Amino acid sequence: MKHINVTVSGRVQGVYFRATTKEVADTLGVTGFVKNQADGSVYLEAESNEDTLNKLLTWLKKGPAAARVDNLKVEDGTCQFFEGFDIHRH
Repeated sequence: MKHINVTVSGRVQGVYFRATTKEVADTLGVTGFVKNQADGSVYLEAESNEDTLNKLLTWLKKGPAAARVDNLKVEDGTCQFFEGFDIHRH
C-alpha cells in the first residue's frame, strides 16, 4: 500500500475535475479524497498499490476533456487507510 499527495494546477476547477477524478479512482479501486484549493489548484490524497497509483497519475496528467493540466506535484505520504474515495467540498 502506498499513499501519495498530489497537487494539480492549470485549468482544473469548474471543469468536473473532482467528479471525474472520483469516477476514475472508484474504477481503479483507489481510496482517498479530492478537493479544490483556494489558489485554483486541485489537491488529492490517494492510496493503493504503486501500479494502480501510476494509472491514476497517468490520467491526472490529462484530466477530463475540459481541463488543462499544467503541472502535477506528487509527494509520498503516510497511509491513512481511507474507506473509499470522497470529494471534499471545502
